[in-house]
Amino acid sequence: MPVTLPEGLMVSVSGIRGQVGSPLTPELVAAVAAYFGDFLKREGSGDHICVGRDSRTSGPMFEAAVVAGLQSVGCRVTTLGIVPTPTLLLAVEHHGAAGGVCVTASHNPAEWNALKLVSSEGMFLDADLAARFQAFLAESEAGRAPWDGLGTVASDPGAVDRHLNRILELPQLDRRELKKKGIRVALDCVRGAGGVMVPELLERLGCHVAAMDTEPDGRFPRDPEPTARNLRALGQLVRGSGADVGLALDPDADRLSLVDERGEPLGEDLTLALAADVVLRRTPGPVVTNLSTSQVVEDVARAHGAPCHRAPVGEVNVARRMQSEAAVVGGEGNGGVILPEVHWTRDAPVGAALVLQYLVDVEEPLSVAVGRLPSYAIVKEKLAFPREALEEAYQTLEEDMAAEERDRTDGLRLAWPRKGAWLHVRPSGTEPVVRLIAEARDQAAAKELVQRAGGVLEGVL
Repeated sequence: MPVTLPEGLMVSVSGIRGQVGSPLTPELVAAVAAYFGDFLKREGSGDHICVGRDSRTSGPMFEAAVVAGLQSVGCRVTTLGIVPTPTLLLAVEHHGAAGGVCVTASHNPAEWNALKLVSSEGMFLDADLAARFQAFLAESEAGRAPWDGLGTVASDPGAVDRHLNRILELPQLDRRELKKKGIRVALDCVRGAGGVMVPELLERLGCHVAAMDTEPDGRFPRDPEPTARNLRALGQLVRGSGADVGLALDPDADRLSLVDERGEPLGEDLTLALAADVVLRRTPGPVVTNLSTSQVVEDVARAHGAPCHRAPVGEVNVARRMQSEAAVVGGEGNGGVILPEVHWTRDAPVGAALVLQYLVDVEEPLSVAVGRLPSYAIVKEKLAFPREALEEAYQTLEEDMAAEERDRTDGLRLAWPRKGAWLHVRPSGTEPVVRLIAEARDQAAAKELVQRAGGVLEGVL
């Protein structure tokens, strides 16, 4: 029978996610996995699927359900265990697999989990492939294998080492200078999957590491999203250890946030800006980011004479635009860095390595170097708002706010370039909310844009 996805489940290019127990159950996860395996076989991709997970307490249960579902349709399964999401995507590429399944809800709280679905390209499903799979779920029936045709299961213990080596071999890294500098790093892995890889990466780059919450047990000690407001403990660790930089990850290690040597959070947007600076110093070419990312990324690109293109929010949307523009670096303002020389996915370990190289390049404290960049204030808010009323809200916002530029490719983005300001209003792909993000030259102006937009949305209801 076709699979009916229950209400309360978030379905987007970011995967299928929900709260553990309701609506996300092992039965549902096994069914989705079975249909995904059969779908890839019918698409002609093959029957080999890689499966990995983050450290959530519900991870073993859902991983077992995924494996069972895939076996039931005759898929060969390779399990990786707890690994960063980018490690799994790289493993799909390494094995020439038909696809992959990441059991992770990324930055969502511990009571959430999700399936991130990966194509044979080692990328998340793009809009076209995701739509075909969702239609297959709703309209078809998975072809179950007979008793003597069930799928096999093997493990891949080398996935993390391959990922590590790929990063250490990057031409953008001067490993001799990195080891000579001996950067002092404070690290916060939030008890997520980054703990199985990032401490070793930093040590192999010659860093002196003061780490917290590296045990990958899923008992998140803070809100797992690495936003500035959640990094107070890391700031204390930076100051207490005399670190040159603080690095904060989310549970599946695809996002990286920074804290400077004073213990002050820098915001997620600067991660991509600093990584882009390192890449563009060595490799000229286009940069791609999403519509919600700070203008500072454009400023860095402009300083190197490089174009900066915008794509809809969502890792795969940015990756696809990077491919079409032959971009040398890209990512999202949530701390996600994509470096094509490794693969087409956000990668916090890659971001960490590039940030360390940035410190070598600039030869000054992080706060001083960042202080030389154009300064903006970005404000991000969430608002409960019915999606069926969004179109009316967009029209009202366009009429009310008189922007110099308008973009409808992903929700509504209004911009005032001469004022150095913009506003982006869009439904979240990972939570049942509408996101309001604004940036301006000062905090008051950015906050005013968000408050004004929120008032307009409330007036629509």
